[in-house]
Amino acid sequence: MADLKSTFLNVYSVLKKELLEDPAFEWSPDSRDWVERMLDYNVPGGKLNRGLSVIDSYKYLKEGKELTEDEIFLTSALGWCIEWLQAYFLVLDDIMDSSHTRRGQPCWFRLPKVGLIATNDGVLLRNHIPRILKNHFRDKTYYVDLLDLFNEVEFQTASGQMIDLITTLEGEKDLSKYTLSLHRRIVQYKTAYYSFYLPVACALLMAGENLDKHVDVKNILVEMGTYFQVQDDYLDCFGAPETIGKIGTDIEDFKCSWLVVKALEICNEEQKKLLHENYGKADPANVAKVKALYHELNLKGVFAEYESKSYEKLISSIEAHPSKAVQAVLKSFLAKIYKRQK
Repeated sequence: MADLKSTFLNVYSVLKKELLEDPAFEWSPDSRDWVERMLDYNVPGGKLNRGLSVIDSYKYLKEGKELTEDEIFLTSALGWCIEWLQAYFLVLDDIMDSSHTRRGQPCWFRLPKVGLIATNDGVLLRNHIPRILKNHFRDKTYYVDLLDLFNEVEFQTASGQMIDLITTLEGEKDLSKYTLSLHRRIVQYKTAYYSFYLPVACALLMAGENLDKHVDVKNILVEMGTYFQVQDDYLDCFGAPETIGKIGTDIEDFKCSWLVVKALEICNEEQKKLLHENYGKADPANVAKVKALYHELNLKGVFAEYESKSYEKLISSIEAHPSKAVQAVLKSFLAKIYKRQK
């Protein structure tokens, strides 16, 4: 894995060098330095799970055949396109949420000389993706399918972000809107398509597959993405900050979290009143009351039951798939997230 990661990081350096010499723009030392600093700060800093899983998925689809150097480079390039997409979303997301830190360092827009220039940097990050695809995939039969895939997933993610933002509008805080179906829609569009479906779809296209014939795979991955986000919502409240790497603020931020939706579903009128009065308030005393109610309603137990049922359902959907190679891809994804603590 360490070897795969270092190979993957080497490809980042190659792609970055190409972008910093893109002939479509007349570069100056200042502009080149800015973009390089911006890329290094925002693109390679995460866990790189989404990018690396393109390579993993493609390996499973090749059923154990050794990948050629070219295949390793191309799967890595597609993996980096997903990491670029993620960086673009996060740079802009942090501005929208007025966040302070990301991946253990100040958000890009919080840096003294950056500020709202970060919005244009987000646009640049987005525009780097078709440049990378053009440089390396233009002669491939699946080139148009790749462009289509990235465009569609970006649209779905931005639309998911939109539902999330308009749901938590200041001055319109209304818990009665929060239902499992709303939670599911936000999660499906905002997270599941780009984090779970996109890496596998990239690998399928490279392996010569037609995505229209893999709607079942898309559905399973979207289910997995939903389960992943429910875990995230759970860890935001019950995970140890030193393990998950951040202090959860879903309660203060009035987020449409799985926990609050579940609480609203099972609580009595008095408990519902308590939730309405305390959810979405920044005061630690209000947050403590919500957490105490979560304990009272045994949401840890409710989550444990949800987790095991989701796992069983996913496993049976995966095992119903006719291709053993596709099953292996899906099972590897599930193994990475089942019962995770961070």
